Amino acid sequence: MLDVPREHAQHLSWLLHIERRRRRDAGLSVLGPSMRSMTRYVDENLHGAEFRECDLSGTRLIGVVMQDAVIDGLVTNLVVNGVEVTEYVEAELDRRHPVRVLIRSDDPADLREASRRLHTAWTATIERIRRTPGIEGRSVNDEWSAVQTMRHLVFVHDSWFRRCCLGSTELFTPMGIGPTVEPYRGAHGLDLSLDPALDEIVSVRDAQAAELEAWLDELTDERLAARAPVPDDDVWPPYARGRLVRQCLGTVLNETFEHHRFCVRDLDLIEAQDAE
Repeated sequence: MLDVPREHAQHLSWLLHIERRRRRDAGLSVLGPSMRSMTRYVDENLHGAEFRECDLSGTRLIGVVMQDAVIDGLVTNLVVNGVEVTEYVEAELDRRHPVRVLIRSDDPADLREASRRLHTAWTATIERIRRTPGIEGRSVNDEWSAVQTMRHLVFVHDSWFRRCCLGSTELFTPMGIGPTVEPYRGAHGLDLSLDPALDEIVSVRDAQAAELEAWLDELTDERLAARAPVPDDDVWPPYARGRLVRQCLGTVLNETFEHHRFCVRDLDLIEAQDAE
């Protein structure tokens, strides 16, 4: 069994739960036609289709033509022409990004090193961004820009580290970008009207990195294995209750890694477009 983080799937599941509750409260149908049973496509042309934030678990692609396709998300037990390929993909990702192995470790020393490497990687990327003024606000393929990505990580630190690992009930940093669903959208101190500059965001992220590093320096096996002190209120992330500190810290590190990967990917695309 692969040790693959399931935060993205749980996040999507919670958002679907919120949407069902919203529709029920509004007197709308809770389950749309496509959710009552599996949708079946036969002899359809889905060339160029995009599936974003969808649960495709259990999907079967039989006799299909698939060329130049891209899959990016939580993928487990993927069978291609009779071959289970997930382990190959995970092994290649570990080879390309050794920090992933550290993030999965239960050793506090490894987790400290993972955090240090992630901060170093982000520092280098921010320096890259500064060399091309304005690129921080550009986006491709409907993804977040670099500044939006960093603002989301401000929110991740406040929610998954301060709330879940420290038990803080303080308001979130206003510039953070969190969930887009109610009642969490723009809640608990978030200010959706803000448009902070790169330097302001970097200053906040540096302070958060220092806070995390100081906490990791004192981290013990016992504290890591303890139940997370998530406050008992309706503030994001509601599905974190009952988790261990290790799991919540893993979310912080995984989000920091994955969003850095996305940011670098998109910067590469923008620079390639500009070079044409």
